[in-house]
Amino acid sequence: MTGPSMRHLGQLALPGAVIGAVAGPAAFGLALIAGQPAGWALATGVALGLPLALLGAGFGLLMAAGVISPGVFAPTALYWFAGFPLARLAHEALAGLFLVGRPVLPPDVPGFLAYQAVVSLGFAIGFSWLHERVAPRWLRRIRPGNPRAERMYEFYLRHAEAQWKARQSRRPNLSRSEGAS
Repeated sequence: MTGPSMRHLGQLALPGAVIGAVAGPAAFGLALIAGQPAGWALATGVALGLPLALLGAGFGLLMAAGVISPGVFAPTALYWFAGFPLARLAHEALAGLFLVGRPVLPPDVPGFLAYQAVVSLGFAIGFSWLHERVAPRWLRRIRPGNPRAERMYEFYLRHAEAQWKARQSRRPNLSRSEGAS
């Protein structure tokens, strides 16, 4: 059996890459709202969107390899605990490169990275939430020609069925307890 093709891997990486890349236009918009010049806002959007897109793609590939399981938050949080601070450090360096012609790092790199690690939990929650809504739809679309996508889609399907059954099994208990009061 041969390994996955580059096309298959690209398909599996796409949802995470798109979600990560969306941070770029969001940063652009926030910078404009904050009153930054358009050139600065564009530099920050590109400089943040690019590393987050690459990390998002890596996340999708780790899921496809079975290293990160869909529906389990702890590995996602750990991934972004390491990845988000690095993306932010790359963002700072790239924005400096775009704006002043040389990479610019924050004055206190360890403190900067520590703060970004704390902030990473919020990013991980948002990324995870979006990924769990986008990826299954994408996997359903590409699964006929991509065996790994088929396995991942089946996992999502089993996970959704288990959640639905658990919710249904609690419903009669809720109805009885409400009627008893």
